[in-house]
Amino acid sequence: MNSQTNDILDGAQVSDSVQIFKALGDETRIRMLGLLRHGELCVCDIMEVLQLPQSTASRHLAYLRNSNWVTAMRRGKWMYYTISITDHNDMICSCIMKYLSSLPQLETDYKQMARHLEEKADPACH
Repeated sequence: MNSQTNDILDGAQVSDSVQIFKALGDETRIRMLGLLRHGELCVCDIMEVLQLPQSTASRHLAYLRNSNWVTAMRRGKWMYYTISITDHNDMICSCIMKYLSSLPQLETDYKQMARHLEEKADPACH
């Protein structure tokens, strides 16, 4: 590679990009991002809609958090997640969110989430 290419391709950026794309290599994580594109959600709501045990949901959400797709905030004993848009992943995130909005399974997941949140007795997780 020439020096101009080395200036463009910083090793850390390439490594971060690889992690960003690896996180998209799993159906469960794609479905989680599909739900989160509509706003902040508690892990309990994600578990309910995707019919996942807590350990599986937490493992996938940790993977998304470690690859900078989501951020987490603890409220009481529950974790709440949101999509994380940074300078590094802004363009990728925009493209992925647009793509996710076209997937029929994710539209079904969203409708199920909307029903779940309407029926939920207490909007705050305890």
